[in-house]
Amino acid sequence: MTKVTQVLWFEKDMEAAIRLYTSLIPGSSVLSTTALPAESPSGPADSVTITGFTIGDQRYMAFQAGTRDAFNHRFSIMVECDDQAEVDRLWDALLDGGEPQQCGWLRDRWGLCWQIVPKRLGELISDPDRAKAARVAEAMMAMVKIDLAGLEAAARGT
Repeated sequence: MTKVTQVLWFEKDMEAAIRLYTSLIPGSSVLSTTALPAESPSGPADSVTITGFTIGDQRYMAFQAGTRDAFNHRFSIMVECDDQAEVDRLWDALLDGGEPQQCGWLRDRWGLCWQIVPKRLGELISDPDRAKAARVAEAMMAMVKIDLAGLEAAARGT
């Protein structure tokens, strides 16, 4: 079977980032870490580190190899949470040293973009009652961290 792995390029502190990411999501783990023994286009021997890891059921590979293109919104990791407590826990942990953004997005201290959303958001936005779905979408657009109670109130029209 073909395997698909997302690749992340870190300028520095990759190990700390991966340690945080894998500690936050159940079922996550570090699979392997290797320092490239030979000089590479990104640096001298042993200056480039590659780590394979999982976040939940998703496979990732990370390089720490100095300056390259910065992370941007064209790639983000979305985490669907069961409840507001999980949204709050992940939001607070990933935001430490980072930057909050609109609609449940944040940029962590390494520059990686995340979307921390309750699963219920998808259900509400796809509701067959399009007026209800529109109210929920409008409420979401006005939020920074997603507030499930606010989404439910918008769905009810209150």
